[in-house]
Amino acid sequence: MEHHGTVIRPPSEADSILLQVTLGCSHGKCAFCGAYRDKPFAVRPPEDIEADLRWVAAHMPRHRRLFLCDGDVLALPMHRLEALLEMIGRVLPGVKRVSSYVSARNLRGKSDEDLLRLREAGLRMVYMGLESGDQGVLERMNKGSSVEDIVRAGQRIVRAGLKLNVTVLNGLGGVEGSMEHARKTAQALTEMGPHQIAALSLMPIPGTPLWDDIEAGRFILPDADGMVAELRELVAGLGDYRGLLLANHASNHAPFRARMPADRERIMALLDESASGKRAMRPEWSRRL
Repeated sequence: MEHHGTVIRPPSEADSILLQVTLGCSHGKCAFCGAYRDKPFAVRPPEDIEADLRWVAAHMPRHRRLFLCDGDVLALPMHRLEALLEMIGRVLPGVKRVSSYVSARNLRGKSDEDLLRLREAGLRMVYMGLESGDQGVLERMNKGSSVEDIVRAGQRIVRAGLKLNVTVLNGLGGVEGSMEHARKTAQALTEMGPHQIAALSLMPIPGTPLWDDIEAGRFILPDADGMVAELRELVAGLGDYRGLLLANHASNHAPFRARMPADRERIMALLDESASGKRAMRPEWSRRL
């Protein structure tokens, strides 16, 4: 298979076929993000994609999951997406789940009927970055979509019958905006109603605008205690949210996996123990993206 530049996939797609359909990100301006900076946005030719699928059919016939790379596959027009999904089903009939990243920006040109058609064609799961429910934070981070746009896009995805996984970034509001970021993010997630939430901890990347702000003292990243307190505020604010809440990424200081709302009290107690020192946090040397 051909893979160009850095290839990024969600942790849960570790055993999936990684099919590169687009290169890079069509936005590529988020202040915190260092992904795909090694390549401009582009769309791979269909014949190259089919060649990769035929290689998979010959060498990985038992794989049942496939992830569409890079960050913007759903930016493609509907006829290209439907042709892609048809090709996957034809060449790899054993694949049972096709998933992809998606952004609210890329759904603006897709109708509710389009989303239903994509599900019928084989798309089953999408991953979307909310990052923060605080509009001011999204603007400072140059996200390119408003909180309202992202929440609405998430609701549309759920209504279409697609499984929705939403990512948020603990610490993105800085020390000053930490609790407000947590509360507003919890509110947005509750309104969106995703099947799964992944809470990662912000890890600044050299070369990004956010890194420059930290170096210049314009942004102060919460320390480990601050990150844990912020995450506790997020958990407390999720109300009656029903779904899976994951904070077990390698970036997290106090990792956990919870089924909400049943596990809320257990997780808040766990975070309290981490804050008080009764439960050891993940050592800084082992935290990574």
